[in-house]
Amino acid sequence: MQARTIARQALKASHAPSRWPRRLVLAGLSLWASLTLAPAAAQSPSYPSRPIVMVVPQTAGGTNDIVGRLVSQKLGEVLGAASVVVDNRPGAGGNIGTQLVAKAPKDGYTLLMTISSSQAINPALYKNAGFDPVKDFRPISLIGAVPNVLLVNPSFQARTVAELLSLAKAQPGKLQYASAGNGTLNHLLGEMLNSMAGIELQHVPYKGVAPAMNDVLGGQLPMLFASLPSALANIRAGKLRALAVSGPSRSPVLPEVPTLGESVPGYSGTLWIGLFAPAGVPADVATRLQDGMARALASKDLRDKLEQQGVELASSPDKPAGPEALAALLQDDLAKWARIVKSSGASVD
Repeated sequence: MQARTIARQALKASHAPSRWPRRLVLAGLSLWASLTLAPAAAQSPSYPSRPIVMVVPQTAGGTNDIVGRLVSQKLGEVLGAASVVVDNRPGAGGNIGTQLVAKAPKDGYTLLMTISSSQAINPALYKNAGFDPVKDFRPISLIGAVPNVLLVNPSFQARTVAELLSLAKAQPGKLQYASAGNGTLNHLLGEMLNSMAGIELQHVPYKGVAPAMNDVLGGQLPMLFASLPSALANIRAGKLRALAVSGPSRSPVLPEVPTLGESVPGYSGTLWIGLFAPAGVPADVATRLQDGMARALASKDLRDKLEQQGVELASSPDKPAGPEALAALLQDDLAKWARIVKSSGASVD
């Protein structure tokens, strides 16, 4: 209060015949400026005033990259930002890009578009993932979920899940499946199938879903689990055959393809996608991002594009799935996948 009084008196003195030393007047004006302007700066009134970087911790061409590019374009329009730029930072199952955002400036200009395999599985899988999935991030918006698809090369002799299981039991340890890497969801979905169906498929990890899919397309390996958006074009072109989806129900995009649970009771595993900011981002910036995502995901053109890719949206146009839904889902999946990782014996140094 005393500081404000001095500042006001100094401001008054600057407009009247000077009775105060000039240096005191200037000091008072400086103090007044700091008192009146600081709150405005704290409220980040100009956000966003420059491009926003949306880090995708997976390779180009995968589900998260496809969704990230669709969402980033609409989010940039809604926020009035110069642009929202997708920056692919793959490696270590998503840890490299995730660590980058955890350590980024807490100003809202670096965001994390991630998937459950990186945010909810890696902390249990890696001895040191390099980030805390809860403490290092502020949830912004849950986007939706996608099933994985069990895919085979069209030349593969099994045309149904039942035929695959029969073949695998007749040749234990002989059939191989590709994945986007150790500890990724499509790796653990294979381990879950081994455990629940009593078979022994051999896992072959790749550095991303694109090279894994390329080898299955080329016939070097017979099968892989891949998220629906990353596989849909090849399924529709007849280059890959979909045996089953991993979710609890059939996908509206591929209604003729059964679920794995129809052949292996109780089997279910989906991938969710969400947007996070670094923990400590200003509250008003987080609110602006949350509102922006709600508006973006309410737009019909973005919803149509995401649904055409097989994304099952978590929100409706009038009921956004905001940060609370994402935080709750993350907590549930951290516990769920910790149990699955432990039972599978999977581990990455």
